[in-house]
Amino acid sequence: MTAPTFPMHVSVDDARTHLSALLPARTAETVPLAQAYGRTLAADVPALVSHPSATESALDGIAAREADTLGASPDAPARLRVIGESRAGAAFGGTVGAGECVRIYTGAPLPAGADAICPVEQLSDDGPDGVLLRRAASPADVRVEGGDFRAGEVVLHAGQVLTAPRLALAAALGHARLSVQRRLRVALLSTGDEVVPPGQPLTAGQVYDSNSVGLHAMLLEAGCEVLPLGHAPDSPQALQAAIDAAGGADVLLTSGGVSMGKYDFMRDLLVEQGRVSFWKVRMRPGGPAILGGWNGLPVFGLPGNPVSSLVVFHVIVRPALTGQPPQTLRLRAATPFRALPDKTAFWRGVIDGGQVRDYGQQGSGILRSLSDAGALVIVPEGQAVQPGDDVDVILL
Repeated sequence: MTAPTFPMHVSVDDARTHLSALLPARTAETVPLAQAYGRTLAADVPALVSHPSATESALDGIAAREADTLGASPDAPARLRVIGESRAGAAFGGTVGAGECVRIYTGAPLPAGADAICPVEQLSDDGPDGVLLRRAASPADVRVEGGDFRAGEVVLHAGQVLTAPRLALAAALGHARLSVQRRLRVALLSTGDEVVPPGQPLTAGQVYDSNSVGLHAMLLEAGCEVLPLGHAPDSPQALQAAIDAAGGADVLLTSGGVSMGKYDFMRDLLVEQGRVSFWKVRMRPGGPAILGGWNGLPVFGLPGNPVSSLVVFHVIVRPALTGQPPQTLRLRAATPFRALPDKTAFWRGVIDGGQVRDYGQQGSGILRSLSDAGALVIVPEGQAVQPGDDVDVILL
């Protein structure tokens, strides 16, 4: 390979920026709520109604005037006359006067004249139209109209990912459909002569294709549409044919063939016949990652090592695809984490009791560590972490 004319050993932040710049601008589409889970809002979502739509009870019990119940206790209960009931869908139409109350149920409109609720657990009947209160009625158990949100108020915002609670909220706001960003279409290709589909017999030196399985799941979690291209052997012709089959994709994500070896043909293909934005990132694990293009298609080449591949996806690819930074926490280090002089380290850590400790086995061949650890501890270049130091961690 001739002397490179592209950036080498870029920072993690620069790698994200380069990848983001190659992705297409997001367009919007409107979808039903049932198809919106995991999607990113393309526009703010205002409330079409207020919630609650009326001042209502938070409990089953009676609605009364607080002043009529002050001083009520088990030894000296207050007696009120029951003049009706209010339930969801059938509100009481009269007015509660002095010494009166209305039986009320959770979510039912508060009748006129009442300003407090006494729960059913604190009541006992006293004749056909009387009730005894063993404690005072409380205004705290009244839900005020619009206390959650009011009609016209913007409640959800463009750029938010639609989780299950946010979808439920969108429904409560009155929306049956939402404007969301179009899903990015990501073609996924694993490479390597040694890679075998799970379930087939292995010979010496072969490994199961865990990358395509893990990356496919992570792309779905990132809200992408995945175009599986399967597996290509270590052959320039096979790789070129696989890339050419990625038509219609917004970006191609590959694993393997990007390091310094004789048979790292993905690297050679991009360098010699495609375009390269950068090669190698100042991070461990995952340093050999490459970003380039092939006939206008952005191509991000992940390392073939499964730990490196999945860590690079967490740290660089997912933030670029979603437009959201990695989810981080600031925790206290329970053990030391070593620094590298010229790379940002992402060591696997275990969170326990508000602290994070070294997982132990940090080799890039220990795939189970990503399942067991739960976090990546970020150790900047040359800045070792000692027990008691605060550190940033990325949740896995």
